[in-house]
Amino acid sequence: MRPSTIVLDRSRQVAVQVYEILRERILAVELAPGALLVRGDIQEEFGVSQTPVRDALLRLQEEGLVDIFPQHATLVSRIDIGHARQAQFLRLSLELEAVRRLSADSPAETAAELAEVLEQQDRVADPSTHDRFDALDRDFHRVLYARSGNLGLWRMMRTRSTHLDRLRRLNLPMPGKMQAVLEDHRAIVRAVEAANRSGEAEQAMRRHLSGTLAMVDAISDRYPEFVLRDDEGAVVRRAEPGRVAAGL
Repeated sequence: MRPSTIVLDRSRQVAVQVYEILRERILAVELAPGALLVRGDIQEEFGVSQTPVRDALLRLQEEGLVDIFPQHATLVSRIDIGHARQAQFLRLSLELEAVRRLSADSPAETAAELAEVLEQQDRVADPSTHDRFDALDRDFHRVLYARSGNLGLWRMMRTRSTHLDRLRRLNLPMPGKMQAVLEDHRAIVRAVEAANRSGEAEQAMRRHLSGTLAMVDAISDRYPEFVLRDDEGAVVRRAEPGRVAAGL
């Protein structure tokens, strides 16, 4: 990492802010899978002591975003396809039920709120603004959790979707992906607004949430050094219980 001038909010826990910034860099693939994280460099960049850096890295390890090898190295983890599939299963379970209920309880209001986010997203559907596009994509889905009274589940789902999110960020710049996302979102809005006739909202959501994993082979072929395929992931997960972070 190159030193930079990062101003931390001293009214908040420093370790939390270091964690949040590193996490966002990892999810955005600014810190690529396999990247070496040197504690001394992080301390210098953030202007903090060793303790908050250690705490931040431990938290990232808990989310599966870094691999810590005691007395050796800390690396950004590769993207685990097995974990991504589990996250997709979780999202399908939660969001299919959300669109079903909201289509019955408040179709017009929910569709209007989703359409407002979709309009903003449409304006930034360009490779130069894919970070903003991705943030609005999250906002679109967050509406479903908020309107159904399940923001706690949204926060839980976000912590469990880290590998899926990184896979999505690799997929997003691919030709046609942004337009496909917009078309899926439009179909969801139309189906919710129409009170989900014939289960159209669930069908649209299922198609939408299956998009990234449907492209997993193409993503893996394009970024083979970033991705941990299913068979490799099984070996790594069997080894995980023996890992400790005492060497941080």
